Amino acid sequence: MNRSPIKPAALRPGDTIGVVAPAAAIDAEFLERGVNALGARGFRVKVSAHVLSRSGILAGSDRERAGEVAAFFADPEVKAIFAARGGYGSGRLLPLLDFAAIARTPKIFVGFSDLSFLLNPIVNRSGLVCFHGPMAGPAYALSRRSFDHLVGLLGGEMESFALDAREVVQSGTAEGEVIGGCLSVVVAMLGTPWAPDFAGKILFLEETGEKAYRIDRMLVQLRQSGALGQVAGIVFGGLPAADGDQERRLIGGFIAEQTAGLDCPVLCGIEAGHTTENLAIPFGLRARLDSRAMKLSFAESPVI
Repeated sequence: MNRSPIKPAALRPGDTIGVVAPAAAIDAEFLERGVNALGARGFRVKVSAHVLSRSGILAGSDRERAGEVAAFFADPEVKAIFAARGGYGSGRLLPLLDFAAIARTPKIFVGFSDLSFLLNPIVNRSGLVCFHGPMAGPAYALSRRSFDHLVGLLGGEMESFALDAREVVQSGTAEGEVIGGCLSVVVAMLGTPWAPDFAGKILFLEETGEKAYRIDRMLVQLRQSGALGQVAGIVFGGLPAADGDQERRLIGGFIAEQTAGLDCPVLCGIEAGHTTENLAIPFGLRARLDSRAMKLSFAESPVI
């Protein structure tokens, strides 16, 4: 049964952004520069108690990291939650999170890359619109365009917007809620209780620095699992090749091959994900994918 998505409250100047580290450990100087960039845009910033903790490569134990995500969702002072960085580790938190509790205290949640492990279950299990977009640590390096887009989107200033694609692989139009994220993470979720619900969705995929054969292997797995046959449309963001132009051409060929025969539009090259402007995208919100316009378009605000 279809349900209306839960939209979080808009983020206003002076509101508090909570910064939490659900994945890999982050360097203090790197985090401070990002926190200062958010503060310069008029927001208060509250970092979690264990944001700089370390347990091997992770930002503290699984229970510490999950507990801090849960605590910030429950904290009435915090109006939005930004992941400090990605890397690795978000998937380890999934059995430890209470998605019904998250739904009871909806708020903006932002991350990408490894945070795709959390974005999709928050959409599926909590029913909450969340945001594939820049994280707190790298915020200092954002372009003005990316920062303005992020602040405008989270602030409710954009009742509609569109992201331009560069290439049409398969023609057509489709409408559906957007899901997905980092290709390797989406593939890693297959066969688990946390796998995205692909039926009727627009699947957004991006990746960073993978060999062409590894991109193909992951797309083959998505196709053979039946996931690609369920979606309404597919749109690719950043797919930087590991070894230059030849790899890029191979990746393009593999995308065309693994999406051939699907009854849906397939577009490439929107500015979202690694090595792009990384313009924020609402997950769980309905969008339109149109090969003639070469756009992924949203006709409503993701916040209230």
